[in-house]
Amino acid sequence: MITLTNLTGSSFTLNALYIEKIESLPDTTITLINNKKYFVKENEEVVVKRTIEYYQQIGLTHLQRGIGETNES
Repeated sequence: MITLTNLTGSSFTLNALYIEKIESLPDTTITLINNKKYFVKENEEVVVKRTIEYYQQIGLTHLQRGIGETNES
């Protein structure tokens, strides 16, 4: 879970496993896999950093691998 701040200044906790995409439109917009959107004060880089830290905490760092990477030697 990551803690973020909505545009009214209230903080909330979001389950980062459900994030589909993060955009700067110009407000940072987080779209979940169910298509629900959250608008937050944190910039895109901060949200990505917190998401990666959360993945590390729960042992899912392998989700950070880029698309197209292979296990070929």
